[in-house]
This record gives sequence, structure tokens and C-alpha cells, in this order.
Amino acid sequence: MRINKLLSNLGFCSRKEANRIIEDGRITVNGIQCIPGQWVELEDNILIDGEPIPVVEKVYIALNKPVGITCTAAREVKDNIIDFMNYDKYIFPVGRLDKESQGLILMTNDGELSNKILESDNMHEKEYVVTLDKDYDDEFLKKMSSGVDIGGVITRECNLKRINEDTFSIVLTQGLNRQIRKMSRALGYTVIKLVRIRILNISIDGIENGQWRYLTEGEVEALKNII
Repeated sequence: MRINKLLSNLGFCSRKEANRIIEDGRITVNGIQCIPGQWVELEDNILIDGEPIPVVEKVYIALNKPVGITCTAAREVKDNIIDFMNYDKYIFPVGRLDKESQGLILMTNDGELSNKILESDNMHEKEYVVTLDKDYDDEFLKKMSSGVDIGGVITRECNLKRINEDTFSIVLTQGLNRQIRKMSRALGYTVIKLVRIRILNISIDGIENGQWRYLTEGEVEALKNII
């Protein structure tokens, strides 16, 4: 893989930071100065400032993201999730949850785990509670669950459960951009509140809005087994 992806997967730094380190001439591969975009193997002798890549402890965090925070590691973006958490080590969000939505987002420095969670073909479940601008009927539930055309793409079949007249829960196995909002809009409804409550085996239960906690060893082990 490319050197910047390797450093990110190992939890050392972001790909963007890796590019800066390479441009500063601080990395050598098998005794030769590394170049931007270079492909490397794990067995290569990779040195940073003349030393082997440090072993970084993996971090796994469940955050209850508030409305108004953007799921990006780009510090130049206003209200980005990295500044919001102000964590003292390199971490990044696993996937996204749009700015107007709230709820569970996983934060980690484990690039390999993140990539496996985000692979759409793996059918990984994410569960949401959604409130609409008006009451819906059983026909709405049927259409949502069977797949909706959201502009040239038919969404996968999914499971919905009625909570009350204007609120339902939905379990998705794909992560199209603003998918639930687009599905609802295609059927004549507007989402006024969207909360993600679960990603695979990780639940938001017990985490207050804007707060976070570390995943337990058991949760991390179960997560890795699932993916």
C-alpha cells in the first residue's frame, strides 16, 4: 500500500500529516529517502527520523455527536469533530454522520478496522431513530423498507419499526450520503430529527449527547469478529 495509508492504518498519523513528513524528507524506505505516494510493504525497513515507526496503542471511542458538528478530520472546517473532542492523540471518525444529525460515531486510530467497517459489501448494520415533519402510514413503511429511488440509485431493502405516529426506527446496511433524508424526501416527507443509536454491536445507550466513552475490550473483540 502507499506509505501514507500505511502510517494511517498503524495509527501513527493522518495521511495528510504523513505527506508532510515525507515532503520534509524525514522518512526512508530500505535506506532510500521516501517519495510522496510511494508504495511500500510491511516488511520494508521504514524509518522516521532514523527510527522505526513507533508502536501506537489503538484507541476505540464511541461518541454521541451533537447536531452542528461535522464528521471530518480536516481542522480547517468549522465545528469539525476533531476540535470538538479535543482528544490528545491522533484519531479520526469512522465514516460520517451529517451535520444536522446526531448520535453514535466511532472514533479511532485503527485505519484497518475503519476500512473494514466502511466496506459497503459487508452489509454492516447501522440503526437510526427518525422523526418526520408529519404523520406517516403503513404504506410509507412498506415503501421505505422495500427500497427507494433516491436519484438513480435504488436503496437496499431495510428493516423499519413504527415507534409512534411520526417516528420510526430503521436499520440500514449501506451508507449512502444523507440516505434516510433522501429516502424520506422521495416519499414526500422531511426528516426533522435523526439519531443514530447503533453501529454493529456498539450502542449509544448510556452516552449523553456530546459525551463519549472508550469501547470495552469485549466490545472491540466482538466488533473485530463481526467485520
